[in-house]
Amino acid sequence: MTTTPRSGGDILALAPVMPVVVLHDVETAVPIARALVAGGLPGIEVTLRTPAALGAIERIAAEVPEAVVGAGTVVTPDQARAAEKAGSRFLVSPGCTDTLASAMTDTGLPFLAGVGTVSEAMALLERGLTELKFFPAEAAGGAAFLKSLSGPLPQVRFCPTGGITSASAPTYLALPNVGCVGGSWLTPADAVATADWDRITELARQAAAL
Repeated sequence: MTTTPRSGGDILALAPVMPVVVLHDVETAVPIARALVAGGLPGIEVTLRTPAALGAIERIAAEVPEAVVGAGTVVTPDQARAAEKAGSRFLVSPGCTDTLASAMTDTGLPFLAGVGTVSEAMALLERGLTELKFFPAEAAGGAAFLKSLSGPLPQVRFCPTGGITSASAPTYLALPNVGCVGGSWLTPADAVATADWDRITELARQAAAL
């Protein structure tokens, strides 16, 4: 069984790539999780963008103990609490407010709060948070922006997510302040629709080797 993350740093250390998974059918949750784990990516961020998300997290937590399942797109305190009850082992938000940061802290789970600007990163740094999500990565300035932050904010490390591909991921991962990247390319819709779990495993294997 993979060790449960206890900090933001532990989340970043799970693998070079964090699969960002949007699930529309609870029944696909377990085979997708098993395929990703088989490819070497134990950390799985299930986004709370669909009605199936919480049920999917519950299924993965119960049936795929090798996976470290977390909830992404956490935007309200209620979602943070619901994700914790569903079995999430970490939380990820696209942005952050004081209220949401407090709610995520109150769950006792490690989390990556989202930022898109220098001021947002500094505000969370004041709360003692040094591992953050950078979103939307490509639209908000990409690898060049993150590289520029390593000077004034050397203590902060990021998981950039949003528009990153298998081709651009290495550029981000080469930066000293990037711990991992979030990627949605690992679970292509056609592979999910045709239950091509072997293809997802191969994509995960390639990502794990980055």
